[in-house]
Amino acid sequence: MSRRRRAAGDLWWKNAVVYCLDVQTFLDTDGDGCGDLAGLTERIDYLDGLGVTCLWLMPFYPSPERDDGYDIVDFYGIDERLGTLGAFVEMVRTAQDRGIRVIVDFVLNHTSHRHPWFVSARKGRDAPFHDFYVWSDEKPEDKPSDLVFPGEERSTWAWDDQAQQWYYHRFYTEQPDLNTANPAVRDEIAQVAGFWLALGLAGFRVDAVPFMMEESDRATAGRQEPHELIRDLRAYLARRRGDAVLLGEVNLPPKQALEFFGETGDELTMAFDFTVNQALYLSLVREDAAPLGKALKAQPELPDDCQRVNFVRNHDELSLDQLTNKERAEVFAALGPDPDVQLYGRGIRRRLPSMLDGDERRIRLVYSLMFSLPGTPALFYGEEIGMSENLDIEGRLSVRSPMQWSGERHAGFSPAPDGARLARPLPADVSVNVEAQRRDPDSLLNWMERLIRRRKECPELGWGRLALLEASGPVLAHRCDWQDRTIVAAHNLTGSKATVRLPGDDGWERLVDQFGTDDAAPGEELELEPYGHRWFRPG
Repeated sequence: MSRRRRAAGDLWWKNAVVYCLDVQTFLDTDGDGCGDLAGLTERIDYLDGLGVTCLWLMPFYPSPERDDGYDIVDFYGIDERLGTLGAFVEMVRTAQDRGIRVIVDFVLNHTSHRHPWFVSARKGRDAPFHDFYVWSDEKPEDKPSDLVFPGEERSTWAWDDQAQQWYYHRFYTEQPDLNTANPAVRDEIAQVAGFWLALGLAGFRVDAVPFMMEESDRATAGRQEPHELIRDLRAYLARRRGDAVLLGEVNLPPKQALEFFGETGDELTMAFDFTVNQALYLSLVREDAAPLGKALKAQPELPDDCQRVNFVRNHDELSLDQLTNKERAEVFAALGPDPDVQLYGRGIRRRLPSMLDGDERRIRLVYSLMFSLPGTPALFYGEEIGMSENLDIEGRLSVRSPMQWSGERHAGFSPAPDGARLARPLPADVSVNVEAQRRDPDSLLNWMERLIRRRKECPELGWGRLALLEASGPVLAHRCDWQDRTIVAAHNLTGSKATVRLPGDDGWERLVDQFGTDDAAPGEELELEPYGHRWFRPG
């Protein structure tokens, strides 16, 4: 076995294609209007055909649904609307049979206020689980930056009449934060992880990692160095399953985000690259590669076994918080000028096709660019067909409407007798759907399948070193080199033709077009169509 093949197989996350979905909005099989595990299992072959190699599930645990399932009452259970533990194991087994690993959301920083731990904690200072949460006799001073949902919450501290104390909650009042500095809490976290690993999971996506560290700092009992929590959890996963991953949500500038991988790569395995994501949108609206090029140049080198994850949209609002006020205003004006689509002063609650007015040239440009950047690509369900959002759904949930499978009733999502039963309402226009696009050879879905196949055939994008060839003006051109392999990519961000000079000093005979038959000569001045994009491999 070659060294290249061995490396690509051992560190599977370096060349994975991640697909995120919420079970309750994916496919309903029993007609109650809520997606279920049986429906997901039925669609595993669809995901396999698309090219997905890692399935990331949003929370499926029992929950009062104050925060779309992120407020959990039982870390060991399945929401009864979705199915049973048996159905979960069958889904994981089916995915594994198709070569798809499954990871799930691991919410470590808070519980629901209805969780048995908090119900006990409220009974007094001597209650068994009182120290599982962060309490104060006097209300501490709030910092405006601490509010995750400004306008919906006014404080991060809430008074509890029964406990006669204030408790800390970074998110909603109904989500008291765990005291992650408490060794007993850390033991419970490890036990939960071990439970799900035993059912076949390949790892976890960890929600809001920096907040968890801050909560550990705030805690008054059992102080420990905050990063020790992630290091201990990573080591625990390695003992239970050597190839298990921790994928972290770390929305911080590059140097700060680097800290969460650990000095030796012993903390997070992967983290979403919010800096590059936000710079991509600024470059897109300016039709200038400079902001994205600057963000790519600012990326520090990661530990060998770690990885960045690239994305176009995720399940929340499109966060633009790392941009300056002026830059954010530019993106708002171009992609979401209506105040109704702006959220928390930092984001846009629309999917990409809506933001780009359905211009499929630009849509394909963005995904081609994202998939060509160094790192692991991640998709949010429905992106492969260009789904839009439903702005009638409140807040950030507007992008979490049901998956659109066909032109049949309820877009093929559910056989429920009426729309009122659906977990969430569908957009008015469901002409964008899987069935229609499967029949169209030029559809976004068929193009996306091809894009994913090409990306999986290019491990240098997951493993290689980036070199920018052109990162100013209308074109972003770059190359990724790994061992004896190279990929060269060029993307035109404007609606006009643009040229870029391809590299020509490597002794190559030709550059082979990876999406067509229009090969290029090394050193050639390449003309790109409006919003054109090309990938080449030396031949």
